[in-house]
Amino acid sequence: MNQTTNEPQGQTRGGRTGRLIAYGLIGIIAICLFFAPLLFPDVRSQEVAARICIFIVLVASYDLLIGYTGIVSFAHTMFFGLGAYATAIALKQMGPGWDAVIIGGALGVGVSVLLAALVGLLSLRVKAIFFAMVTLAAASVMAVLASQFSDFTGGEDGIIYKVPKIFSPATKLLTDENGKVLTIFGVKANGKMAAYYFVFFGSLILYFLMLRIVASPLGTVLEAIRENEMRAEALGYKVVLYRTAIFCIAAAIAACAGILRAVWLKYTGPETTLSFAIMIDILLMVVIGGMGTMTGAIIGATVMSVAQFYLKDLMQLASEATAGIPLVPDLLDPDRWLLWLGLLFILLVYFFPAGIVGTLARKGHHP
Repeated sequence: MNQTTNEPQGQTRGGRTGRLIAYGLIGIIAICLFFAPLLFPDVRSQEVAARICIFIVLVASYDLLIGYTGIVSFAHTMFFGLGAYATAIALKQMGPGWDAVIIGGALGVGVSVLLAALVGLLSLRVKAIFFAMVTLAAASVMAVLASQFSDFTGGEDGIIYKVPKIFSPATKLLTDENGKVLTIFGVKANGKMAAYYFVFFGSLILYFLMLRIVASPLGTVLEAIRENEMRAEALGYKVVLYRTAIFCIAAAIAACAGILRAVWLKYTGPETTLSFAIMIDILLMVVIGGMGTMTGAIIGATVMSVAQFYLKDLMQLASEATAGIPLVPDLLDPDRWLLWLGLLFILLVYFFPAGIVGTLARKGHHP
């Protein structure tokens, strides 16, 4: 009797402990991202930090579909690319002003929502696998169009352009009485720092917007549709319209992430926005962090991005440290980093079957 009574209490304590661990990890990541220009002033580290911010938005917006609504889509990079390309083309044609960012970004978001509505209304009535194939075809067509319309998109070479002057590395954000740029903990307060915080706060606003959507009545309806579509339909909810609505919202947010990416990189091309490899990264990040958990996007995007950028460096160090051991240096050769990244993913899925956040919340510190 006591054992039966205490077991749920133990599970509750374990779940509470797990959530505290997850929130602790998220807190550390948030602090590192906020102070990234000061903690990691080199160009590569800032690129990783900005990429994590943008991919947190992308992964969370995709989780609105697959995690909260049960929609499997392969068109997320299409909307991401539309936001980036529209902003890039506007900056190229109109010059490096905020009017180009606003007009180009608004156009990218508008076209993304329109395409999402068309695809959703026409395809969300069919079975999940057929809808996934439709979105895959749409994304493939968009990638081909980006390559073919080279007069506007730059083709395979992409577009290089200038961004608003405040984001130029030569811009002095803070100066002393002599006009010399001030430093914060030894780091120059210049336009590069402004560009990073534009990405950081833009991503933060979009992320909190998604948290609000999940906590709203709309989020509750979406979860009900995911759990039992027929029952939700029987209760009077128009499932297709709700699915189309969240598909449009996710598309708009992905397009906004594309705007941030375009402004940060000052370059937009098929490989940076429309590549199917990006779609695979998003899927892996969702699985690693945990489906149906907005906080999982933060951990998933961070783990995957850090592994992609720094695993080769760690393997190089490990290979040099084990130079005297037979076979080990060959196994740790940096050229085999994809093999070890795959093994890392398999281990994460095995020990965290519901994703890192999902598993910690269920079982506490015993994943």
